[in-house]
Amino acid sequence: MLKGHKYTFSKDYRNLTADKKAQLNMLTLMYLKLGKAYRLKVIFDEFWQIEDMPEAQGYLAFWCDMVEDSKIHPLIEFAKTVKAHWTGIVNYIKAKITTGIIEGINNKIQLAKRRARGYRNINNFINMIYFLCAKLKFDYSYYPL
Repeated sequence: MLKGHKYTFSKDYRNLTADKKAQLNMLTLMYLKLGKAYRLKVIFDEFWQIEDMPEAQGYLAFWCDMVEDSKIHPLIEFAKTVKAHWTGIVNYIKAKITTGIIEGINNKIQLAKRRARGYRNINNFINMIYFLCAKLKFDYSYYPL
């Protein structure tokens, strides 16, 4: 019965069609452990709307305690990951900044390193990083001498 419902569980409940909402409700009633896991997922999603730092810390601690009480192993592993990255997650509430841009730049640097299969010296590598990441444009006209 669960076949074909991967996105039913991963989508936001408000974005589901009436038919998918009915199917989701039926599945969460039939599979109690799945229903409990889905409820914990929805509760965790509400964390990102909190704007007060102490409230966010308390909410996250409460959520981690609920997960440990649920005895659902994959969620317990996720809660351990949340605890390992606690400061970064809570600081997101204050700053609303992610490391996505830095990860993208790092990906471009790693791609340049792989594409060249090595550089003779570090200055050439640094120059290539500037060329790729600084979005420099060299569309000058050609003037023969």
